[in-house]
Amino acid sequence: MASAELTEAVEPKKKSNVKYASICAILASMASVILGYGTHSFVVVKIYISFCFPRLEIMIGILSVYSLIGSFAGARTSDRIGRRLTVVFAALIFFVGALLMGFAVNYGMLMVGRFVAGVGVGYGGMIAPVYTAEISPAASRGFLTSFPEVFINIGILLGYVSNFAFARLPLHLGWRVMLGIGAAPSALLALMVFFMPESPRWLVMKGRLADARAVLEKTSASPEEAAERLADIKVAAGIPKDLDGDVVTVPKERNGGEMQVWKALIFSPTPVIRRILLSGVGLHFFQQASGSDSVVLYSPSVFKSAGITGDNKLLGVTCAVGVTKTLFILVATFLLDRVGRRPLLLTSAGGMIISLIGLGTGLTVVGHHLDAKIPSAVALCIASTLAFVAFFSIGLGPITGVYNSEIFPLQVRALGYAVGLACNRVTSAVISMTFLSLSKGITIGGSFFLYSGIAAVGWVFFFTCLPETRGRTLEEMGKLFGMPDTDMADADNAAAKEKVVEMPTKEMGGEHNYSALVGSAGNH
Repeated sequence: MASAELTEAVEPKKKSNVKYASICAILASMASVILGYGTHSFVVVKIYISFCFPRLEIMIGILSVYSLIGSFAGARTSDRIGRRLTVVFAALIFFVGALLMGFAVNYGMLMVGRFVAGVGVGYGGMIAPVYTAEISPAASRGFLTSFPEVFINIGILLGYVSNFAFARLPLHLGWRVMLGIGAAPSALLALMVFFMPESPRWLVMKGRLADARAVLEKTSASPEEAAERLADIKVAAGIPKDLDGDVVTVPKERNGGEMQVWKALIFSPTPVIRRILLSGVGLHFFQQASGSDSVVLYSPSVFKSAGITGDNKLLGVTCAVGVTKTLFILVATFLLDRVGRRPLLLTSAGGMIISLIGLGTGLTVVGHHLDAKIPSAVALCIASTLAFVAFFSIGLGPITGVYNSEIFPLQVRALGYAVGLACNRVTSAVISMTFLSLSKGITIGGSFFLYSGIAAVGWVFFFTCLPETRGRTLEEMGKLFGMPDTDMADADNAAAKEKVVEMPTKEMGGEHNYSALVGSAGNH
């Protein structure tokens, strides 16, 4: 694709009625606090849990594996009982996990609590962006869909603060409070969620058009926009446009519908869909493979290797990492719809490469002078770590979720997001569970040089494969990846031949013509 096609963006239309949608997105994104706190509550806990330290990297990384269970289970739960109640379910699961960890009497019970908490993290990580995307008006999509990432960083910061606040407690009590206190935000979330409306998409899937219309009118800029969004959702749910009423009967999902989605996305995708899938999965992969979890999760080890000693100093510098992450993710939130995805992403990746090289250099110098403390090398390590989390948070961190929620065609969007998230969590688990062993094998400085090389490959991938999506409607995304208008009609004809759908294709247009190819997957 030519460079002009990759970088071209359109100015988003100004909309004023986003207050209600913003409140809904904030409440839903509270579930991401669980993800951030649950994933990073072990960041400095190794200082206190001496009896399980030899297996700490497994305990830290295994949560990403456990969260896969919650992610896929949450997708089914959200379709059955609704998005809002799934948020409650996520909070309750993590609440139980946090209590089990806080009251653990041995390593086995700690791992059981970690498993339960991991499932809750998976539920929260899946439902927050899905609900936010479904409730957000198109003009504010970048701003609102970045909220989950903001709240993940708030959760990380809370993890750092709790570690710092409870560091002076007795050894046998401090780590228990650090882990058990995670039950507090989950309990608060379970109460706050009842102020949220249900997702209009889920309401339409259940035939509750009047309820869906009421929500859309509150989250749209005008009644006309609300009616247009409702019409699109009706078609995606398999409801004819001319069928109206407060409550209607939704056609039951046809046999093989889910398999049609898997076929269209995974087993026999078109070249365009294959490119979209590669872009989404690649973005998730490089977000984790560039070493973000190693920098954040093991920052105490990094700072200790740099020559910073004393628990209070380690915790203080680690808290600075959390503050930096939170501040710069807020900056990114306001730039996504103004500057665009590509400029932020390329700047972010470039800054991460330089920061990783600086961190690797500083740690290597310190490693070669173990008997003498070199202030300049220590300062370089601290500055490089803070620079890394700043560059990550201003681009690659939030854009991964935002971009993946935009680029997939309607009928495969949910599965595409799930596949990308699965790649993200598996890569995260591999990176976090191998960092300590990797640093022993090639030195801790060498580990960050390796991550810088991976980040450099990621920069090339972003530059060549990811077009700009700012200001584009979701229906225009296929064109950005090379899908001409004629392909829409071809897809519609192919769908008719395969008899995937029963309703007349003349009811469909735009993105929905492609949707016919993947059958009844609009329910996902």
